Amino acid sequence: MSLRHAFVVAAYGHSPHLEDCLRSLDAQQVRSPLVISTSTPFAGLHQLAARHGAALHVHADRGGIGADWNAALTATDCALVTIVHQDDVYLPEFAAAVIAAHARHPDVALSFGDAREIFADGRPRRGRLNQWVKSALVGAASLGSDRIDGALRRRLLLGFGNPILCAAVTFNRAVAPDFRFRRDLRTNMDWLAWIELARQHPLLRIRKHLLLRRVHAASETQHCIQDGAREREDRLVFEQLWPKPVARALMGLYRFSYPAYSK
Repeated sequence: MSLRHAFVVAAYGHSPHLEDCLRSLDAQQVRSPLVISTSTPFAGLHQLAARHGAALHVHADRGGIGADWNAALTATDCALVTIVHQDDVYLPEFAAAVIAAHARHPDVALSFGDAREIFADGRPRRGRLNQWVKSALVGAASLGSDRIDGALRRRLLLGFGNPILCAAVTFNRAVAPDFRFRRDLRTNMDWLAWIELARQHPLLRIRKHLLLRRVHAASETQHCIQDGAREREDRLVFEQLWPKPVARALMGLYRFSYPAYSK
């Protein structure tokens, strides 16, 4: 397995923001191989991939987001894989920061950076309570170090909610080659993944804003909040980590971190 870094775009349907995302990957200070992985190709996708120098990986597993992310993980032979979310914008220093961080810490299972939020049209989205809550969780877990290991740091990072944005994560498949996401969930397969990996390997925070996360009414995150899937799956994870009375109390607080969409 090569020790290079690759961006793999987990594309679903025909997002109006996909080309904007691809442009941001084209503009990286350090160029990484680019793959578009999808189970739902559309007319013009081959041309779009060619325009941005991307390999196209079409898979037949339509088992939901977990299946799409698992396909993305294995769509390249590079060890460092960033599963790109097609609506988001990756800042020019993303690849360089990730490669440098993993060179310093080759034993971490994943790294994650910080993000800012934008609206569908690209305008900045500031002053949100959910962003403050997530930043506080990550800051508490750091305890002066960006390397997350040991039971206390794991509990501070992951026991009170999911502060790690999946789009900002880079996996090191050389450390955890057999890792796969759960396929039976719609929204918390990432939180459970961090818990699983952190029990066996260190994690690493990159203390930089590395991407712009697009928040809009058509996103799967918003669908899961609106139809109750987010709350059900949050409760499932809290009850795995804590006694039920504590889990209920934490759920009451964690609801304030849900990003409410507004134009």
